[in-house]
Amino acid sequence: MRSLKLRFSYFSFLPILLVLGCTPDENTDLEYSDIEQSIEVEEIAERYGIPEASFKIYDGIIKKNQFLADILLGYGVPYGSIASLENVAKDVYDVRKLRQGDPYAMFCTKDSTESACYFVVETSPDTYVVYQLNDSIAAYIGKKPVVTKIREVGGVINSSLSQTIAENDLSPTLANKLSDIYAWTVDFYRIQRGDYFKVIFEEIYVDGQSIGIGHVLAAEFVHRDEAFYSYRFVQDSVANFFDQNGESLRKAFLKAPLKFSRISSKYTMKRYHPVQKRWKAHLGTDYAAPPGTPIMATGDGTVIASAYSKYNGNYVKIKHNSTYTTQYLHMSKRKVKVGQRIRQGDVIGLVGSTGLATGPHVCYRFWKNGNQVDPYKQDLPPSEPIESKYKDAFKLAMDTLAPLLERIHIEREDV
Repeated sequence: MRSLKLRFSYFSFLPILLVLGCTPDENTDLEYSDIEQSIEVEEIAERYGIPEASFKIYDGIIKKNQFLADILLGYGVPYGSIASLENVAKDVYDVRKLRQGDPYAMFCTKDSTESACYFVVETSPDTYVVYQLNDSIAAYIGKKPVVTKIREVGGVINSSLSQTIAENDLSPTLANKLSDIYAWTVDFYRIQRGDYFKVIFEEIYVDGQSIGIGHVLAAEFVHRDEAFYSYRFVQDSVANFFDQNGESLRKAFLKAPLKFSRISSKYTMKRYHPVQKRWKAHLGTDYAAPPGTPIMATGDGTVIASAYSKYNGNYVKIKHNSTYTTQYLHMSKRKVKVGQRIRQGDVIGLVGSTGLATGPHVCYRFWKNGNQVDPYKQDLPPSEPIESKYKDAFKLAMDTLAPLLERIHIEREDV
């Protein structure tokens, strides 16, 4: 038995709580002064919530084509008990879902019989299923303690965001999160050498090992020598990212209908057509990508066309409002129907080469007031900014995170 003295200040955590969506009203059980308390703790070693000292434990890994019955029979569990367990467990975690490579532990009595008492299998890094075999047959799901740490990292881009993330031994999920945050403001198809990023994010640990990334709290992305800031903030129970002025980073349209592809042909009034072998206007932007790559709607709207034509191949056209319309050509497959309401980011089809196309790509066309225009030259309207009632809370959160971004060191070569 030992005594622990805990001391913390509510105000020291308030800015981060605001970023994560907590407000003083939601934490009325906390006092606004320092709290000091002594707690007596009796330390008993447990594993999966089961006292280790009471059992003999055998560890293993589920092998290819190995079923629960194969394992339990090896520890002397009779067929009748296995059948009962499978029946009881089906509404908790069906034993047929156990996969090759899942770690497991068998808890047996310490006497000469070594009777099986608990079979525990880890179904994910932080989740496990306990199959109780002694006394009464039962099954339940447990969770390992999760520790969330705040990390601050940065990197200079030499080729692509994803490659830079990998070179810095960071999770690929971070690249996806950054690309989602800046999808409306940074042109990831025109990233140039020397662009760089700084990011503050949550990293989740179980048993001392990182198992993934939580929320991105703040970021700075410098693209073509222009800095784009983003701060995560929750208002009206909805999390979004805002710049240093409280304006939303979410624009009315995504910069592109695909993730991590390349522009193979730009919007131009004069292009040599590779199939028709003549010069003509190309009133769209072509994004080359592997066949089957998901194509996303760049904005909210209603599908007004989902069809096939000789030149366009499979195509979808979406009306966003009285001003803007977008169209997506050469799909291998359409996934929406006329009249269907679409949200920004919804998958509306797959990349293909149907119609007049020499290879797999999507031709993205953009209309403004009935005329086809270059989407990259449009001043698109932003989403709603920080509401007046949240401005002070947002400023407090931003003033806490901005210095942390500032101190992240970037070694940038002259470019």
